[in-house]
Amino acid sequence: MRQSRKIIKLVVGFWGAFAAIQICGGTLATAADKLVVRFGAFSESMTLAELRAIAETGKFPDGYEIYTKRLSPQQRTQVISALRTNMPVSVVTVNNLLSTRIGTTILRDLTTVIKREDTAGLQALRAGLVLGSTTPQGLSVLSFIAAYPSKQLEIDLKQAFQVAGTFNIAFWQTQRFMEAIAPRLSSRKTDLKLPFDPSQPGSGQVQVMKFTLDDQKRQRILPVDLYWSNILTPDKPVIILSHGLGSVRTEIKYLAEHLASHGYAVVAFEHPGSNQANLNAALAGKNRIMKPQEFLERPQDISFILDQLAAKNRSSNFPLAGKLANNNVMVLGYSFGGSTALALGGAEYQLERLKQRCKENISVLSLGEGMQCIAQELPENNYQLRDIRVKQIIAFSPSTSLLFGDTGLSKIEIPTLMLAASADKTTPALTEQIVGFDQMRSPKWLVGIMGATHLSVKDPSATMDQRGKIDTPISGGEVVGEEAVDIRNYVKGITLAFAAQLTPEAKSYQVFLTPDYAQYASTTAFPICLVTQIPPDAMNIVKEFTQK
Repeated sequence: MRQSRKIIKLVVGFWGAFAAIQICGGTLATAADKLVVRFGAFSESMTLAELRAIAETGKFPDGYEIYTKRLSPQQRTQVISALRTNMPVSVVTVNNLLSTRIGTTILRDLTTVIKREDTAGLQALRAGLVLGSTTPQGLSVLSFIAAYPSKQLEIDLKQAFQVAGTFNIAFWQTQRFMEAIAPRLSSRKTDLKLPFDPSQPGSGQVQVMKFTLDDQKRQRILPVDLYWSNILTPDKPVIILSHGLGSVRTEIKYLAEHLASHGYAVVAFEHPGSNQANLNAALAGKNRIMKPQEFLERPQDISFILDQLAAKNRSSNFPLAGKLANNNVMVLGYSFGGSTALALGGAEYQLERLKQRCKENISVLSLGEGMQCIAQELPENNYQLRDIRVKQIIAFSPSTSLLFGDTGLSKIEIPTLMLAASADKTTPALTEQIVGFDQMRSPKWLVGIMGATHLSVKDPSATMDQRGKIDTPISGGEVVGEEAVDIRNYVKGITLAFAAQLTPEAKSYQVFLTPDYAQYASTTAFPICLVTQIPPDAMNIVKEFTQK
């Protein structure tokens, strides 16, 4: 999803600015004369011009001992990276965000970092953020400082690091879990002999058929790309791809092309209420990132598409008439699309618990958890979204913790493959995939890719905007493009093998759904683990970290 980082910037991306404010924050220019940073018993003053120089040169001037001697190299890097960050969001968007619960919570947390002698902390922070976003480049640490209404801005640096450390708790839990479980992962190399390489393209010549479907009843227009080849046959399932939040239908086109070259019909389409166009409008302050109804509309989009494909398959005017297996379907979803796929497969939303959880302090949540909280606005607690034409599902890095709760995933009765990336900050593996996988029924497979990030499975064309992104606890540090070639090759192989389980060729592909093949495909940079059940001792560690 090319736009996924924009969502982070819009929803909780203020953390990047906040982290820098927490580390170097301040105010100057039109409102203040100096910025005072306190670190225990020590304090230092800096000017806005000096901060700009630090951002430009990447170096701290001589004489600032807090930065040069008392902060670690990592902390100094955080300061510089954050000072260089601009978030191109409109003043309308910033104002609207700060009126939400998460915005208010973050503002309240930051009042413990930015010290004032009066009681106008919240109002001053809000004013600085809103006014700071009126610059042509959008909101940045420096524009916030310049707009902050105070003669002097004082930062408690130790408190700043403490507040910063509370963000995205699930990601840090996942990293601790990975450290604890690492000794249990075998590092031996298997001597597996394979009949062929499933990551290589098939013999089919891939073509793409483009059309638009209009669901007049729900007022949803769905742009569709249907990938197919000259070796397409009806004994292979139709594969539906559901994209992530704020994305486009081409986000994993390499996978659509790969599957089509092996004789599958692959349907990639866009959910109009949660695609890139909708996100761009939200960034411009024209609408919300997503309405709560989207949790219902997305699965219904796929059911509608299956209805329309069935009709086309019966039409003599349709080029692929009679070649689509409309009742033998695999849904593959990425991120929010993974949650969509799980719902179609029978997973049930647990909205009563979600609504209780989302009333708590959601500023500590990951992006994936924050997005799930939008569902608390749905009027009912129970919805039936299962489509019996869907025979198996794949979920890449889905959000599950709040949406499906402790029991929702146990309702799935069809084969399910879930993929988790150890360094995923958007949908942290421990809380969003590993915990939920344990409650699922067999047959099921969990793939864990060590070192992979949220965007690693995406097409390189959809991750070009990641160059130069700073690495923070909620965003950045993505392994994409050429760095992620080995990850995408494994994804191609195991996805093809899983799809083949719905065909007469199932047996010849089973070897690729084994721990041995995962080991075979592992590299030094990206060890891969596949399990069908999480061992009890590992689950004890899971519970240890998630119950803290």
